[in-house]
Amino acid sequence: MENIVKLRDGLKQIADSKETDALCLPPCVFKHHDLVASLEAAQKVDLKKLINIINLLHFNESCAWVYLVHIQYEEGILVKTSLKPCTGRELTCLWADDVMSKLNLSDFHFQYIVVSDGQSVIFIPGRLLNIDSSGLSVSLPDFSFNVSRRKQRRYSCEGLDVDILQHGLSMKGILVDYSAVAFCVRIFPESDSIFTGFNADAPATVNIRKGDKTLFSSPCRHIRHASDVFGRELVFAPEDNKIERFRKAKIRSPRYRLTPPPSIAFRHPLFDATIQREVHDISNSGLSVLEKNEESVLMPGLILPELTIQFSGSTQVHCKAQVIYRKETENGEKILCGLAIVDMNMRDYGTLNQVLSHSKDHFSNVSSFVDMNALWEFFFDSNFIYPEKYKHIHGQKNEYKNTYTKLYQNNPEIAKHFTYEADGKIYGHIAMVRAYDHAWMIHHYAARAMENRLVGFVILREILKYINGAHRLPSASMSYMMTYYRAGNKIVGRLFGGYAEHLNRPGGCSTDPFAYTVYRRDPEADVLPRNWELAPATGIDLWQADNFYKHHSNGLLFDALGLGKETKGAASLESIYQSQGFRRKWHSFSLTCGKKLAALIIVEESDLGFNLSNLLNGFKIIVVDPQRVRWDILTAAMDQLSPFFSTEETPVLVFPYEYMERNDYPVEKQYNLWILDVAAHGNHFLEYMEKHYRIRMD
Repeated sequence: MENIVKLRDGLKQIADSKETDALCLPPCVFKHHDLVASLEAAQKVDLKKLINIINLLHFNESCAWVYLVHIQYEEGILVKTSLKPCTGRELTCLWADDVMSKLNLSDFHFQYIVVSDGQSVIFIPGRLLNIDSSGLSVSLPDFSFNVSRRKQRRYSCEGLDVDILQHGLSMKGILVDYSAVAFCVRIFPESDSIFTGFNADAPATVNIRKGDKTLFSSPCRHIRHASDVFGRELVFAPEDNKIERFRKAKIRSPRYRLTPPPSIAFRHPLFDATIQREVHDISNSGLSVLEKNEESVLMPGLILPELTIQFSGSTQVHCKAQVIYRKETENGEKILCGLAIVDMNMRDYGTLNQVLSHSKDHFSNVSSFVDMNALWEFFFDSNFIYPEKYKHIHGQKNEYKNTYTKLYQNNPEIAKHFTYEADGKIYGHIAMVRAYDHAWMIHHYAARAMENRLVGFVILREILKYINGAHRLPSASMSYMMTYYRAGNKIVGRLFGGYAEHLNRPGGCSTDPFAYTVYRRDPEADVLPRNWELAPATGIDLWQADNFYKHHSNGLLFDALGLGKETKGAASLESIYQSQGFRRKWHSFSLTCGKKLAALIIVEESDLGFNLSNLLNGFKIIVVDPQRVRWDILTAAMDQLSPFFSTEETPVLVFPYEYMERNDYPVEKQYNLWILDVAAHGNHFLEYMEKHYRIRMD
């Protein structure tokens, strides 16, 4: 026997449909008399089980249908009713609408009561006890007949808008019901008038919404349609069993099979039910689950706004996900569904990475609790804090300690750290901070020997895996990755600078040398000479400075720093830092002579010690007119801006480096600023790392 789809024309709005209409709708005509003729061969349902089914339907406020046959014309109709609780053989049904008030009951005789749980349709013969204008009552038989069983259960839907788009044609409607393989849409009367232009043989894009929130979006194929005097219904199924949510990547996030397996839970966005499934495998970018075929509820293109992943113990994370594929297992009994994580807050994302990394290597930790004494011992012993650096920071060591305690024990969303630890001792460390609106900075990269492990490469692999999954998440705001490294640091220079040379495309990955020096506040500093002016930078100033930089470097500095670009509809980075107990600001000033731009000075503020070299807490200067601006003029400008800082010494980064070197101005060291466009070249960077340094991401 065919599944419930065969009943669609006859059992209009059957099962647990709750659609209402202010109009008095005509009764649905029943046409499939062959189904009634085959009742004797159907599966039987005993009285006890039937009563429990009826009471469950009443509990869920679901309807039933009464099948009546016209005495003269022998035309069968279905009338919607509501069920009363049932404790014995007698069942009472009340008419659910005004249909029967327009019909003469004496013209019909009772045949069956029809109920459905969304998967099975049960015909109840019954013996009529009473029928009137309010409803009817019947005596239930010992056995009723289950005439059909769907492979996938169908669920009724309410309050969901549907947009159907095809080659410029646009139809609107509402979602009537849904299963894991198909769904039904009733289009509005105004859309029915343009249905003649719809190509039933071509795919259409179907979007399902609740208000302004999209819950499903995918190309779909038309299965069939039916119409009556009150509208038209169309049935669609996804065009394919998978969607391409993200660009294909050669290196994917590694998948893990955990023991015990985690589980997921979510409220299904298209119908009111809580769904739980066991996770088959999981990565930091997605997961897969197995569903029983008859209980499947996931369709490619379906968006799950609030998904909870529960690990063993009490660890759980929350995310937004989308179903990207659906395929049957070899025996056909189960369905494997893949879900992509499309957004997740950074704290939960850090927890997810910690669980996965720790399951592979229990020495590896992602933003977990760190013993601060062990951390400082590691920084000094690994020579990350070398004597010259300590000379600059020892006067504010308490401020540094306070900052790092908040960073490493409160686990803020704007900073992440990766450690490799054994027996309470740290052997490797690397960290990253959200330095600008859409750029994260890698820093604090250090390691020391641990048996035969290449700890430096291990922690680098962990942060690269983290970035590979995170940059796709809107919450991460990770369009660019950046890092500063000393010109003499051969290892980091080969890893990062080597890739920039390999790509040979500054617009995708750039390395810019900056001269580093320290400005020391001078109470007797010179004032700016005549015709020189320092003022907040205008859009024209930023445009001119960007033109100079692009001509000189053609790199990503202005893109990564977001200079001149406002982030609309999002909280400022300053407010995000402030909400987590930190400070982060930057201001742009133009230094002009005779109204002509000579230099752009960026004042960056952050908590003391947020970066040990204080590269996020000082001056960044772009010298646009090297022939005109002298160092004493820059010093005078910095003196005017010195009230932004509480310390007597302020780090200064100057670009281009040659400006300082050519004029024999004070330079303590050279820092190279490496910036990567993660969306465009992040995966290629991972390929480079695997090929040249055997840093495998699995």
